[in-house]
Amino acid sequence: MKKSLFHYELPEELIAQHPADRRDMSRLMVLDRESGGIEHKVFKDIIEYIAPGDALVINDTKVIPARILGQRADTGGSMELLLLRKLNGDVWEVLAKPAKRAAAGREFDFGDGTLKAFILDEFEEGIRTVVFKYSGVFEEVLDKVGVMPLPPYIHEKPEDPSRYQTVYARHSGSAAAPTAGLHFTNELLGQLQSKGVHVVRVLLHVGLGTFLPVKAENLEDHEMHQEYYEITDEAADILNQVKANGGRIICAGTTSVRTIETVADDKGVIHGGSGETGIFIYPGYRFKAVDAILTNFHLPESTLVMLVSAFAGRENVLNAYRTAVDMRYRFFSFGDAMFIR
Repeated sequence: MKKSLFHYELPEELIAQHPADRRDMSRLMVLDRESGGIEHKVFKDIIEYIAPGDALVINDTKVIPARILGQRADTGGSMELLLLRKLNGDVWEVLAKPAKRAAAGREFDFGDGTLKAFILDEFEEGIRTVVFKYSGVFEEVLDKVGVMPLPPYIHEKPEDPSRYQTVYARHSGSAAAPTAGLHFTNELLGQLQSKGVHVVRVLLHVGLGTFLPVKAENLEDHEMHQEYYEITDEAADILNQVKANGGRIICAGTTSVRTIETVADDKGVIHGGSGETGIFIYPGYRFKAVDAILTNFHLPESTLVMLVSAFAGRENVLNAYRTAVDMRYRFFSFGDAMFIR
């Protein structure tokens, strides 16, 4: 299958540069994946589409100040690192820019030497493994020297950095936000629970697997990078009971989808556990457990638009995106939402 099949035209002015004034007042497109029918709502109307006994799966990862700017220790040449995932102790996988300066054996200083990074290994696409050296608690050091890693298409720093975190963010470790969750308020989550909806937490730390562009024209040649996930036995039991009782598993975000589909077996039974996932979902994939997806509007030719196309059909999704462009929906991280049922 060709990458170009997932291209669509998007005027640059439709790329949202800031969040909506209120989280739950973004626009919401509702797509029926069987008929292709489309409805236009406001996000808080999502409560109308989730029934008592359904489960809403949320990813409670928290974005860390993963972008650090510094210089080479010996020559002073500039260096930017994006922390992707913790491997072991103080060893991390990072994305280096410019990559040609980040050769194995070189050391870089960040925050006037508060944090040092020693390059251990080099990989393609600017990926490196580094060991960090510092005094004190790593998270506190990172809070001082790091900045929020906003996507490159967002050119305006948000006035309130918390708007790039979900209200339920709990476990630090992501290099990007699970953006479908940015629309929820605590009040709306409370209303769903009062209605009898099970709100179930899972964890997937967002890294390159989610946002790295697809370079291979043939999708079969694209390799997803690994991302860390966790789902408790208790969460798995709730989701299995929901299915047994005829309820739906509704995933808030593609990261929640990938987590659930990673831990579900071929019979649709969900198992607790943790590990690394590199699952790549594109048309032809048979979903094992997910019944509905709440998501944002994604970049052309991205793995995320491929995932939703696998779920709802490529033609349905591209038609919905064309409709969104015509109706001036706001796209990407701070943009509007789509509910696929």
